[in-house]
Amino acid sequence: MTKKERAAYVGKTLARLYPATPIPLDHTDAFTLLVAVVLSAQCTDKKVNEITPALFAEAGSPAKMAAMTELRVLTLIRQLGLAPQKSKALVGLGKMLMAKHAGQVPRTFEELEELPGVGHKTASVVMAQAFGVPAFPVDTHIHRLAKRWKLSPGKSVEQVEKDLKRLFPEDNWNKLHLRIIFYGREHCTARGCDGKTCGICAMLAKK
Repeated sequence: MTKKERAAYVGKTLARLYPATPIPLDHTDAFTLLVAVVLSAQCTDKKVNEITPALFAEAGSPAKMAAMTELRVLTLIRQLGLAPQKSKALVGLGKMLMAKHAGQVPRTFEELEELPGVGHKTASVVMAQAFGVPAFPVDTHIHRLAKRWKLSPGKSVEQVEKDLKRLFPEDNWNKLHLRIIFYGREHCTARGCDGKTCGICAMLAKK
């Protein structure tokens, strides 16, 4: 099989398995999604969803976040990894949104990536899921599966993103990146599949 054929099989199979693509992080708008994605670094979505209700009750808008102290935010998110760094980033993020963007989450990659705690992956998630702009955020699951499925050599996150964007139609990116994550969590886990065990890996190994 060529890479294009492998990609077509993967896309078709995942669309059948996951016709709906709910966003795993609980949120109510672009700002709360942005905050949740910042918090999700090196943490599970489940853990983030457990702590965000209390955080959003006090700091659910850029203005409220900007008025928070780092210590108070730290108290609310202490259970998460990298909590001190994330507390500082979130307060800084709130202040920058108020000072530079009139309290609105910007709608460009460049402006998002200028915000404290926001890298390309976080910006990609917000652009895709909050604003519907085609993007292909690459997390650990996508990085692992792209290599297992021989869609990318997987040498870097940047390379995986470029390879997947070349292989899949742009109008599928926003749903597909979530479908790959769902599959990686449920079927093709880091230790639960050796590249031959799960359904997609087993089928691709035969072709």
